[in-house]
Amino acid sequence: MKNIVVIGAGTMGNGIAHTFAQSGFSVNLVDVSQEALDKGLKTITTNLDRIIAKGNLTEEKKAETLSNITTYTQLKDAVTNADLIVEAATENQDLKLKIFAQMDEFAPENCILATNTSSISITKIAAATKRADKVIGMHFMNPVPIMKLVEIIKGYSTSKETFDSIYEMSKTLGKVPVEVNDYPGFVANRILMPMINESIETLYNGVAGVEEIDTVMKLGMAHPMGPLQLADFIGLDVCLAILNVMYDGFKNPKYAPNPLLVNMVMAGKLGVKSGEGFYDYFESKKAEKVAKMFSK
Repeated sequence: MKNIVVIGAGTMGNGIAHTFAQSGFSVNLVDVSQEALDKGLKTITTNLDRIIAKGNLTEEKKAETLSNITTYTQLKDAVTNADLIVEAATENQDLKLKIFAQMDEFAPENCILATNTSSISITKIAAATKRADKVIGMHFMNPVPIMKLVEIIKGYSTSKETFDSIYEMSKTLGKVPVEVNDYPGFVANRILMPMINESIETLYNGVAGVEEIDTVMKLGMAHPMGPLQLADFIGLDVCLAILNVMYDGFKNPKYAPNPLLVNMVMAGKLGVKSGEGFYDYFESKKAEKVAKMFSK
């Protein structure tokens, strides 16, 4: 596989495109918005400069990486010669099903269709296509160029050939692939999201404050980032969407999102992306100031 298409130029999409391009693949980055594409390329350039500053990349390699990326606003034009398409659009089931139906229609017959979904059923996504054996999950972690893990999720009909191909390709990206079966939340979010939700529950019940909860988890459990800060980093809307998928999938009340999380998302307090969540990010992105709502 040489020709990769990445759908979505947001945080995950531009990170995935960056990773493939830096590994020598030809990448077509697709988004409906030219503005989003320009922003995505700017982010990739900035991240490459950071790697150069650390002495882990040359200017020549940066130029080569950027030259490996071509942008498109029309999916049909981008996938003509695709060997693999990685969908990294918003974590919305209806949108993903629509995109996969289009991918299936326009992509070459032998092209593998992958999704970066963090919770939605691969089997359900595959059902929107006529090539369920070639549909698979590639759940990268954020930030993609740095994080080593990729969950490789098999749908009900994913073929061994497809799985083996994506598993081995992930290694060429410098990643560590882990085989996972198709259940809501997979492994990463099935464990992570209940922890985040319970942290919000702890705050909601007045057991401790934002900084106190995060400090306990950082110093007591050796987490590099507290769960409330991590929720802000992921995006509270994304956390809510994942919890809803898990709750709908398992019908188990332990996955029901806390009312505080629901209200914050409705109020537009989404974390880093909106400037405020459990912390205030208007002056610093380092979670140095607790949001006014939660400050003492």
